[in-house]
This record gives sequence, structure tokens and C-alpha cells, in this order.
Amino acid sequence: MNKKDIIIRDIISLRGPSIWTYPPSIEAWIDIGEFEDFPTNKLPGFTERLTAWLPSLVEHRCSYNEHGGFLRRLQEGTWIGHVLEHVALELMTLGGLPDGFGRTRETTTRGVYKLVISNWQDDITKTALELGIELILAAVEDQPFDLADATKTMRRRVDRKYLGPSTAAIVNAAEARGIPAIRLLDDGNLVQLGYGAAMRRIWTAETDQTSAIAETISRDKDLTKTLLSSCGVPIPEGREVASPDDAWDAAEDIGLPVCVKPTDGNHGRGVFIDLNTKEEVAKAYSIAVNEGSGVLVERSIRGAEHRLLVIGGKLIAANRSDMITVTGEGKSTVLELIDSQINIDPRRGSTEQHPLSIIRIDAAARMELERQKLSPDDVPAAGREVLIQRNANHAFDCTDEVHPDTAELASLAARIVGLDIAGIDLVCLDISKPLSEQGGAIVEVNAGPSLLMHIKPGIGKARPVGQAIVNNLFAEGLRGRVPLVGVTGTHGKTAVAKLIAHLIYMSGQHAGLACSDGIFLGRRQVQKTDAANWAGGRRLLLNRAVEAAVVENGARVILGEGLPYDRCSVGVVTNIVAEDEDLSRWDVQPTGGEYYTTHRSIYRTQVDVVLSSGHAVLNAGDSLVAEFAELCDGEVIFYAADPACPALAEHLAAGKRGVYVSEGRITLGTGTEEIRLCRLGDVPVIGKQKDPATIANVLAAIAAGWAMDLSQEVIATGVKTFGLELPDPVALLPQRARKSLPAKKPAAVRN
Repeated sequence: MNKKDIIIRDIISLRGPSIWTYPPSIEAWIDIGEFEDFPTNKLPGFTERLTAWLPSLVEHRCSYNEHGGFLRRLQEGTWIGHVLEHVALELMTLGGLPDGFGRTRETTTRGVYKLVISNWQDDITKTALELGIELILAAVEDQPFDLADATKTMRRRVDRKYLGPSTAAIVNAAEARGIPAIRLLDDGNLVQLGYGAAMRRIWTAETDQTSAIAETISRDKDLTKTLLSSCGVPIPEGREVASPDDAWDAAEDIGLPVCVKPTDGNHGRGVFIDLNTKEEVAKAYSIAVNEGSGVLVERSIRGAEHRLLVIGGKLIAANRSDMITVTGEGKSTVLELIDSQINIDPRRGSTEQHPLSIIRIDAAARMELERQKLSPDDVPAAGREVLIQRNANHAFDCTDEVHPDTAELASLAARIVGLDIAGIDLVCLDISKPLSEQGGAIVEVNAGPSLLMHIKPGIGKARPVGQAIVNNLFAEGLRGRVPLVGVTGTHGKTAVAKLIAHLIYMSGQHAGLACSDGIFLGRRQVQKTDAANWAGGRRLLLNRAVEAAVVENGARVILGEGLPYDRCSVGVVTNIVAEDEDLSRWDVQPTGGEYYTTHRSIYRTQVDVVLSSGHAVLNAGDSLVAEFAELCDGEVIFYAADPACPALAEHLAAGKRGVYVSEGRITLGTGTEEIRLCRLGDVPVIGKQKDPATIANVLAAIAAGWAMDLSQEVIATGVKTFGLELPDPVALLPQRARKSLPAKKPAAVRN
């Protein structure tokens, strides 16, 4: 290189747990060239310029795990790759993302580093890296850098690509309960919570429980009113109208003032309230008719508009709107006053991250100004208060003020329409009193309501609306998981995975298997190409028919893609034979301590993701694999053909479980207790050859079945029938075992 530069040589998107961290991350291979000879303490003025642009770097604790830890590293001298890690993370934070994970490790090539950072979304992370490089080089060369523009770019990218705040609140609440989340659209808000048959889906504030019929009813304001009224819910009197003259006739019949709005509009578009003249009604009609398929004229109710959020029949949150006004000072126009007195509020903005929206002069605002004999360009007299909007953002949390009778009415309205999540709009003078005492009424029932006003109210306490939605989808104690077995190792993975899937099938569960031989659903093969990869495993988890899943993962998957699941019930590691795998593509070394990737650091990933309620199944005869026992959050089951294997013997002596061969029989041991499962000769895949590797594979699968609480009869029959061409091997189970199996689902449901 002729000058100091930073070049990204490669980017690996790790979409699941990897050797670095559990959540998705990006591993960027960066070449810092001449910077290898210039740590930060040898770059004059660099640290000062960098921290002047990004003072918030003081919050980065770095390896010292203390406030200002990263700044200390800058002053002492650290390398540019490490700086890029922290700068990219900080740019993502400025863009509105949560705090992230970062690591920078050297490779065996001088000047080339692996930089790993949290990956909320590929485009966002790559943009942060690119802007980070620009910023660092500008700081090195003492050149200007437009941080405001970079921050704006990051925020725009986050707004377009990251989850919206409503969806993020639900996903965060799910993950807090240990429920996995899968984003089904790369830049959308369709998310799956849970795996396989235990999954649920959300799309912003709608779920797979949200009825299409109920949503259609909610969009038809007149139909909604009819249904509510028939059940005794107070609503404003009114009717649908066909013309401006008809609208005025309806207004005279109802009594002034009135409200004019579309029959099926949303987000308050085309809604006009407190109309008192024929001219106002006609003008409102001409606008409202273009916002929906029809127009309603209703009694205008005195008071403020409130939004009550009902989830699963319970009131969870409530907000109140307020009138928006400006005060003249004799110099500025109405438009200028709006910008200087209202829109200057940092809580207002055009993105979903802002709890309050920018106030603009729309048709309703123009009508309000006309009532006050003003236009947007007029200059109000000093001290004159000008009304801009009668019901603006629902900015004030009032959940604790809602009268119990009103809460019950809101719940009833949601049930009448049929919505699991509903935004109930009602108007009243005092939310703490019953509606009947003040002439209040429910004016709308909305499907897919915005949650932002409750997550980030302008004034008041945030409410746990995401948690309420998750709790409504998943009963207490459920985490949206199906039994999931991950199988890794150098050799034997495919054979072990296929036998485990067969045992699950024998137990009566609809098993999904993704392995090197393809994808299998039950006994049916649905893909014949190699599926021992992220895509193959993820395909199982997206399938509602899968009641239990078995996924094969090799070292290349862990290094190049990440695991397709966040955690598993059972993690199997067969063996580690470093010399049999060429992983030089990822700069894997036989040894090298914390700075280099080793075979051990790869395969331990499968054990790291075992749930605390789960099991690791480990080959006690492989010393590297046996060492993983101390890393497992759950229980460990060892297996080895020889019960005298030191690791297995010590394990059994401690009262723990193991699978081994004793006197020619496969044995399940717990401490000193033994269960003789079957003879080696009864297992067809072992045959007369009794190949040690094959025996080890069978023992591993049996240990996994035992970890899954499969019965002794199921496991024994499973290993005796595996590989045989039988119409239905379940028929070979003992009668009492067959009676305990769940009823088979119809094929159309299962597949």
C-alpha cells in the first residue's frame, strides 16, 4: 500500500450462534496494511479528533470493563482494527440500535484481523463499517468528517431495515422469556416466535390470532357501530351519507356539532370534528370521501380522544390526546410558530422511533384556522393563542386513571369485533369517570394499533405492551420450543442424526431431519441435496408440522453461517479429528490460545447453546470432546463402548448418566444402576462386523433418545428397526408402548 488504508477483504454473515457469540453477527476480515506499524498512540492527534467526533465512546468499557476503558486503550495504544470495531458499534447506536457485541482478533496473516460485531441487519452493519472506515481515515489524516450526515444515514438505514418499535418491543419481550424469534422478512415486521409446531407469528401489532373477519369489521366504521350498539356499548349517533347535502341533513337530524369521517379510514385521516356549519360539513365531506369508500356523519362528543389498548380481553394501556396550540408574538406566521414552538420538541419526528409526530397544516388544521379567521401565513397578534389541532398525538399516558367500567366496556368492544389486540378510541371529558355519566362514547375499534404511544409516551409511564402480547400468545411456562437435537463432530454426524430422527419417529412425533443426505419429514424425503447447513436447519424450524427437529451441523456451518437455532434441547458432539478437516479458509489453527480459532473452539459452540433444561451428549472416548462437559448449562450424558473409559467411569461414579457396552449388550447406566437395552447383534446397522465407529454412532443416538425421555421400548425397537425396509416399524413396538403414542395427524396437517 502507498498510504495508510483499511480494506475489507471478506465479510461472513453469521446468522446464528457461532464461535463468537449467540446472536447473529458479521465477521469482517480487514486488512489494515501500514497501520499494523502504527498503533493509536503513534498517530498524532488521532485520539483527540476521534473522541471529539464521538464523545460517547467514553461509555465503551472494552477489555478493562470500566467506564472509559476503550479511551484508555486508545491512549495506551491499540490497533486500527480494534478502533473500527468500536466506531462501527457506536455509529449503529447513534442510528437508534441497541448496544451490541464486538471482538477483534488477529489472524496468522500480518495486518489482517477478524472483526466481529453484532448484526441487526446486513445492510445496516455493512453501512456502519463503511462509514466507520471513512471516519477513522479522516481522523488519521486530519480531514473533515460530517458526523451529522453519517448519523442521518445510519438512522435512515435503521428506519428502513430494522424492526419497527412495536415489533421490536414484542420480540424483546419474547426473547426475555426465552422464546426464539425469526424475522421472516429481511426488512419487514413479519416475525415468527418459536419453532416448528410451537410457533406463533406476529406482524407489528397483529398476530396469527387476529381474525381477518374481525379486521375487516374494524375497518367498516358503520358496521362496527352497529355491532357495538346492539350489545349496549355507547356510540355516537350517526349514519352513512351519500353527498354533501345528505351530510348536512344528517347533521341537522343528529344535532350540531357533528363529526365527519370516512367509513373505513385509518390513522385519523379525513376525520373532522366539532363542525357547526353547512359549509364546514360540505368541505369535510369532500375530503373524507377520498379517504375511504364512504362517509359517516356522527354526533360530535365533548372531551378529549383517548386510545385504550386491549390485549387478550384485558386493558393494558391507555393514552390521552391533547389540543395543539401556538401563541403569537406578533412577528412569526402560524407556520413559523408551529416549527419554533411545537416541532422543535425532540420527541417529534417522522420516524417510528419518535413518540410524537411532526405537526403539519393538513385539511383539518386549515379548517381550524379558518374558524379563527387565520391562514397558515398570517401573523397572530402577540399573546393570541391559536388552535392547530383539537386531537393530536395520544401523548399522555393515563392507564392508571381509567375507570373500571370504562375498561370493561373497552374489553367488551374488542370482543364484539373479535380482535385479540385492539386499539379502542373513545371520547370523554374525564377518563376516571364512567362514560354514562358524561355522555362519552366509543368512536372506533382498530386492528393492528400502534404500540409506540404506550412504549414511549410523550408524558407518563411506559407500559409493557410487548410483554402482554407475548403472554397472550404463549401460556405461562411455554417458550415456543419443540425438542431440537443438534449433532456435530468430525465424523459420524449424518448417521447419528438419522438414527435419532428414527427414534423420534418411533415415539409418535412428527420428526424433521436436516442432514447431509437431505431433508426428511417423518419417513418422507423432501430434499435430496445436502441440507447440513443453516438453510436446511432453518427450513425445519419454519415448518408448523415439525414436532421435533434433528439438525446436523459441521464445522463449516458453524464457521461460515452460524447455527440455524438459538438454543437446543440436546447437543451431540461425536468426535474431533483435526487432521481430517481442512478449515484453512477460516484460518483455523490446531492450537493458539484465545487469539486464534481452533477446532475445539468450533465444536464447543454446539455445547454452548444447550438449554439449562437440556442435555449434552458427549463422546467420553475423545478427550477434547469430554472436556466440553464443564461448559454445558444442562445435564451431560457420556457415551463410550468401554465402560472403563476414564471419563465415563468418573462420570458414572458421580451418579451421572452414561451409555456403554457391557457383556455384549448396550447398557444405560446411572451411577451403579444399569438397564440392559439390547444386544449388539440385535442392531442391524452394527451387524457382524461390529465396527467401533458404528457402535459409537449407535450409542450417541441412544444417549440422545434417552436425553429426550423416549421410553426404553421405543429406543430398543428403534435401533432394532433402523435401516430395515419395513412398512411401518412402529407396529413392532410392544402393545403397551403403542398405546402411549400420540394419535397420528392426517398427512395434510403434518406435511
